Amino acid sequence: MATDLHSACLKCLKGYPKEERTLLARFQRNFRNFIQPAITDVGSAQERCLRFRKRILELSQNVSAMHIAPAFSCLEIIDSIYFELMDRQQDGSFKDTFVLSKGHGCMAQYVILEELGILTKDQLDLYCTPQGCLGGHPDYGTPGIEASTGSLGHGLSIAFGMAYAKKLQEKEGKVFVVLGDGEMQEGSVWEAMMMAPNLKLNNLIAFVDLNNYQGLGKTSETHPNFYPIVDKCRAFGWETMEVNGHSHREICSAVKYRKGNSPVMIVCHTVKGKGVDYMIDAPIWHYRSPNTDEYNHAVLNLRKIEA
Repeated sequence: MATDLHSACLKCLKGYPKEERTLLARFQRNFRNFIQPAITDVGSAQERCLRFRKRILELSQNVSAMHIAPAFSCLEIIDSIYFELMDRQQDGSFKDTFVLSKGHGCMAQYVILEELGILTKDQLDLYCTPQGCLGGHPDYGTPGIEASTGSLGHGLSIAFGMAYAKKLQEKEGKVFVVLGDGEMQEGSVWEAMMMAPNLKLNNLIAFVDLNNYQGLGKTSETHPNFYPIVDKCRAFGWETMEVNGHSHREICSAVKYRKGNSPVMIVCHTVKGKGVDYMIDAPIWHYRSPNTDEYNHAVLNLRKIEA
């Protein structure tokens, strides 16, 4: 009956304009997710991300500046990748690979690697100190870090190379990569965008953290021709979907129910500074640590969400 209802809805909406087709695509994912959930415990995932935000704020008190807001916008995306989408083997290693192209969001990755036991509490406590090993951007060689990023625009090309190598070597496993919308102004991103479908890299899954902000302002104001990003990705041959980037259910559903014939681009609508009211869409919080009063206010914000 579920299949019949799904088919009937497709027939009714076939041929509708673009806006309706976008709604249809979301309906398809939500319908499938209702029948067979892509994630079984959303509550635990949300609780985990709330705890991660608190940990990032705690660490911010040890340094003069930190990329907090960029990390908060991509936290649910990276959490979904590590805990729901990547294939983790019995020995704790991953068959899949993850590259954080927007390297300045690395605090989101660091706290997740701490949770997984790949990084230690002491290593995070010494973040950005002369005694520590963790810098403001990911460095290859650090446990759990597969590529040095932060020089924006290179992560997709690196992930592209990794995915292509797996194909050539006939190795299993997918390559996940998270990009910022600001870095997609780089030409190297679009070179990789063009080549990946040509080489049929259906093992490459990319996410755009579309928070509509870059370092000093709105992406939609500084580069309006960047939009519509979804149409551009599809024109380059990528299977492209739009989701709420703070919804584990939508993120996981989009990946789980992809067609799988081409590389995938998940455009994630996110909020920069998500969780702390005064950081939301405020460019000054791209790279800054809160003072004591600001920190206490932020923690109070998160406690209200928790309640």
